[in-house]
This record gives sequence, C-alpha cells and structure tokens, in this order.
Amino acid sequence: MGFFGTIFEPIENLLHVVLQALYNVTDAAGIGSYGVAIILLTILIKMMLYPLTVKQVKSMKAMQELSPKMKKIQEKYKDNPQVMQQKVGALYKEAGVNPLAGCLPLLIQMPILMGMYYALYNFTYPTPESAAFLWLPNMSDPDPYYILPVLSALTTFLQQKQTTTEMNQQMKIMMTVMPLFIGWISLNFPSGLVLYWVTMNIVQITQQWWMYRHDDKKKEAA
Repeated sequence: MGFFGTIFEPIENLLHVVLQALYNVTDAAGIGSYGVAIILLTILIKMMLYPLTVKQVKSMKAMQELSPKMKKIQEKYKDNPQVMQQKVGALYKEAGVNPLAGCLPLLIQMPILMGMYYALYNFTYPTPESAAFLWLPNMSDPDPYYILPVLSALTTFLQQKQTTTEMNQQMKIMMTVMPLFIGWISLNFPSGLVLYWVTMNIVQITQQWWMYRHDDKKKEAA
C-alpha cells in the first residue's frame, strides 16, 4: 500500500490482533464470524474515541452557529482585512469558541482510523467460509449486490445532515457530492472495509444523537 501503508503498519498489525481476538470470542459463542468481529471492533474503537468525538462535534456545531455572524463581519469589513480579523477574533472569544478545537481531536483519531482502513483492506481471511457474512460471499471482494455501497452513501449523508445547522450553497453541494463519492468508491472496495465504514457511521450517528439530545435537555431546563 506504499508509504502511508508503512507508516500505519504498527497500528494495522495491532488491529489485526484485536480483530482475531474478537473473532475468537464470536467463535466461542458459536457464531464464528469475522463480519461480527469487524462490527464489534468498530464499535469498540468508536467508544474509545467518544470523548474526542464529543469535542470535535461540539466545535463543529459551534462554528456553524457562528457562521451567520461571521458572514456579516466579513461583508461589513471586506475592505479592511485587519479590522475584520480583529472582529472575528473577538467573536470567537465572546462565544468561547476555538476554531482549531475541532482539528486536534480529528488529528488524534486519524492514525487509528487509517490503521483500521489498511487493516481491513489488506486482511486475508483464513478460509473462504470465514470470509462470508450474511449476503456477502467473500468480504475480500466488493459487495456483489451493492447493498453496502448504498448504505455507505446513505449513512454518510445522514451523518453530515445531523451535524449541519446552516445550509448554504457550499454545504448543500458537499452534502450531495460527499455521500455519492463515498458510495462510488465503495463499489470497488472490499466489502469488509465498507462494512466497517457503514458501522462507524451508524455508531457516529447514534453518538451524535445522544449528544444533541443531552444538549436539548439542558436548553429545556434552562
């Protein structure tokens, strides 16, 4: 997989060990499914990264809520960049928002998520039977029925929609293009990797629903 595959190789190897351990758990339970092991591993990773996800999502939401005010400042001071920067900085300070706060959690998560990508992209199932899962004859191959690519596009769209509070033209384009792109590349990816992506999106949607539900309760109480 080239240079990046080499960088993430230690994480990839660790994830292979954990995946195998989870498969052994499913085997002991009488299921013996790598598909279930992939789902369990994805849920485990997302739960471990949950505190970082909270910070990232809250930062993104706060930035989106400030977007209309920022646009007004940019329009008002478009001929005076120095004053515009001061006003935007004051807006961030007043709202208690750090524009870089959403980047750090993402950077910390990225090696793990990329390691998961390479771990499943390169994974060799020990037998043809162990590579099968539900309707998938072999998780090393793309989904022959296109179910997972459709789900990858749909869950990506729902995950984006959930975190978007302002629908400007750029966001509308992104919410259309990104899910279609993810669905398109999923057509040729190993179905085990796409299963991971779909599971990750579903867990992310559930986590964000829980976060927003908690915030809504706070607002109602206030």
